[in-house]
Amino acid sequence: MRLSAQADYAVVMLSAAARHCGGVARLNATLMAEETGLPLPTVQKLVSRLSSAGLIESTRGTGGGFRLSRPPAAISLADIVEAIEGPIALTTCVDAGKHDCAIEGNCRVKPHANAVNGAVRGALAAISLSQLSLHPGGPTPRAARATDPLPNWTPASAGVRSL
Repeated sequence: MRLSAQADYAVVMLSAAARHCGGVARLNATLMAEETGLPLPTVQKLVSRLSSAGLIESTRGTGGGFRLSRPPAAISLADIVEAIEGPIALTTCVDAGKHDCAIEGNCRVKPHANAVNGAVRGALAAISLSQLSLHPGGPTPRAARATDPLPNWTPASAGVRSL
């Protein structure tokens, strides 16, 4: 199983957002693109998809931007992957009527597909965004800025500011 580039980029983007989740900050797509190295159109597309999935809250216009809709510890890798890829499944045989399998009548693996898919989803669900946002071996490599929010998470409705 390999994630699509879009799912991978969503993980990168939300990990960066998690490092900025304290205070009242709203992040903007331009600065997120600069920080992550992702193309701006990709970040804008991901903002739309992740907002539709309820993982971020997005506001357009002056003072707009986006921020996580929940604390990073409450967002899992499975949540992010499903927001971009749809349900986590190694095979399509669990999707009723949505596949064309030449061996369906004789397949002895199909009865186990849900268990396998559940195990994969469980492994991804066990990894939180807060874990993904930590820099291995120490603090985030970017030096802290005076304008950075405090590390405590606050509700998204608390206010607005840029990176």
